[in-house]
Amino acid sequence: MPLCHLILVALIQCTTEFLPVASSGHLVRLRLLTGLDDLGSVIDVAAHVGTLFAVVLYFWSDVRAAIVGAGRLLRGKVDTQGAWLALCLVIATIPVVLVGAILAATGAADAMRSVTVIGWTMVVFGLLLYVADQRAAQVKTQAEWSLKDAMRLGLWQAVALIPGTSRSGIVITGALFHGYSRSDGARIAMLMSIPTILGSGVIASLDIIGGAVPLRDTGIVMVMSFLAALAALALMMRLLRSVSFTPYVVYRVFLGLALLYLGYSGVLTV
Repeated sequence: MPLCHLILVALIQCTTEFLPVASSGHLVRLRLLTGLDDLGSVIDVAAHVGTLFAVVLYFWSDVRAAIVGAGRLLRGKVDTQGAWLALCLVIATIPVVLVGAILAATGAADAMRSVTVIGWTMVVFGLLLYVADQRAAQVKTQAEWSLKDAMRLGLWQAVALIPGTSRSGIVITGALFHGYSRSDGARIAMLMSIPTILGSGVIASLDIIGGAVPLRDTGIVMVMSFLAALAALALMMRLLRSVSFTPYVVYRVFLGLALLYLGYSGVLTV
């Protein structure tokens, strides 16, 4: 695969992963502007794995606490903040695993990778984010994360299996609706991404080992994604202290409408 294509995919995927604008829509636009083919789900996952390392590094104090807490959780003890965080992450991951397995088994996952599906999800979930951002109480913090909210946000995250939804965007939307602040909702969304991306990365590695995608290509995408994602994550967390999600919503809606036009007019069909 062309080096420039791999770099573009990595940069787009990782920088949009942390913004509620959906990386799928941007990858479709890349295909339209360059005429290059879709690199497939393995390269998509490779880019996400690069972002995984960025999340782990940026939120290392939380990640370390969860890792230590997971050990206590395995011994049946939930007596520390880290153990509680680990339990919440486990609960929040269950829905996306179950729904993902169903979509993979039925073939629906590949069937939904279309321009029109991405266009509609960009618009609909962008407007939903706006409603949540404007009307939510935004008073709860990560320290108040409960098992009930973990399951709820896990269900929100499962919706992100529909291309164009934006995993971070939909989880942040759910967090806002359940009363969390912008920054704490984003922090929870990023922490929830760790087991989800890790799981998809393990599955994709089977294709990499089998030779379906060259190891060089996946390595380039992972490294570029890590570097750009770390910078994008730091910028987003800083901006959330003073900026609402309205600019992201406007961008999502306009891009979604553009994709719908291209899809229904037959300019771009896959």
